[in-house]
Amino acid sequence: MRAVDIIMKKRDGHELSRDELAFLVEGYVKGEIPEYQVSSWLMAVFFRGMTSREAADLTDLMLRSGAAMDLSGLTGPFVDKHSTGGVGDKVSLVLAPMVAARGAKVPMMSGRALGHTGGTLDKLESIPGYRTGLSNAEFRDFIKKDGFAMTGQTAEIVPADKKLYALRDVTATVESVPLITASILSKKVAEGADSLVFDVKCGPGAFMKTLPDARRLAESLVGTGTAMGKRVIACITDMSEPLGRMVGNFLEIEETLDCLEGKGPDDLMEVTYRLGAWMLVAAGIEKNLDAGLDACRAAIADGSALKLFLDNVRTQGGDVEKMLALRGNYRSKHSFEVKAPADGYVRRIDAWNIGLAGVHLGVGRNRTSDPVAPDVGFHFARKSGEKVRKGETVCTVWGKDDASLVAARELIESAFEFGSEAPAESSLVLEEIS
Repeated sequence: MRAVDIIMKKRDGHELSRDELAFLVEGYVKGEIPEYQVSSWLMAVFFRGMTSREAADLTDLMLRSGAAMDLSGLTGPFVDKHSTGGVGDKVSLVLAPMVAARGAKVPMMSGRALGHTGGTLDKLESIPGYRTGLSNAEFRDFIKKDGFAMTGQTAEIVPADKKLYALRDVTATVESVPLITASILSKKVAEGADSLVFDVKCGPGAFMKTLPDARRLAESLVGTGTAMGKRVIACITDMSEPLGRMVGNFLEIEETLDCLEGKGPDDLMEVTYRLGAWMLVAAGIEKNLDAGLDACRAAIADGSALKLFLDNVRTQGGDVEKMLALRGNYRSKHSFEVKAPADGYVRRIDAWNIGLAGVHLGVGRNRTSDPVAPDVGFHFARKSGEKVRKGETVCTVWGKDDASLVAARELIESAFEFGSEAPAESSLVLEEIS
């Protein structure tokens, strides 16, 4: 078997066998097939696509390229949620303890900020002392203790994905639906979840800009995951605007605490409750969506979700007292305010521009090796549909230094659209697929 023959076969639009895919994946992980040939194959997949069977085989082969999390000895049900990435998306931080408070076990393997999207691990690590680099034993023990744990991908977990993702990032093949599907599912199955709920973001602040593209990815995730024996539900949610009122690393920890205390913003809680409810349904804990929504709201109202979040912070090495002392105070000294130009309404806040500006400020990163800052970001005093008065502060921005504010300012100011009439109200949950 030769790599060049496999590349030609996919280039010409033919289905690859499992053996051919195994030859490529295993050869690349072992260093026997060079990057330039795998790059050619990735581009062929980008243009020619994959069948459902190919995507399922690729996912399974990537999963088998390394170790899987060992959750033996724990009782489930095990369920997780994954977002395809957005701006201000701190849903996982609220959702994991909320669902765990209702009896599910949530093994959550998360990622870091890259490009315009935020990273759950960076947000958690803005809490003094919080550790995300857990061993397999720690991951299992912490789930047993608190009902959920938050960790990052290790070198032993799905090494094929780690190598292929890095190559996709520099060969303009990130947006391929079957490649995204295999990347996401291989990691999620490796962490030990039996049921999965996907939040497929759609809009300017998402990788999937249009509803048809988001739908294709959602259907691929559901179809491939189901073929692998998992119970899978996908929600397509709007990412036209930043989610919630805070964007930044520690800023989003603060908003997480607001949510867990029952004071979360409506847009953020709409998405969080919906995804949490589906997790409880997928796990078999609740029979239908309405019962799941009631259970999630109860976990916030009775304080059990907040207690589990604080317990998890302590379990993973975080200092709860320092975290609470920093709340409302952990801000860079470099800042500016965006003012309303006239009386009227905020009509729009473009998530894409805010996300890109966040990279300049130090919220996100262009390369995986770039550092991020914990004390920078955005606070939106006014969101879309809310009234403003001329000269009123609608957003406060913090950056790592004055130069970062200069670099980000034009993007931020152009992200806001004002008008004399409020925009029409709409749900952030666009479609649900199971």
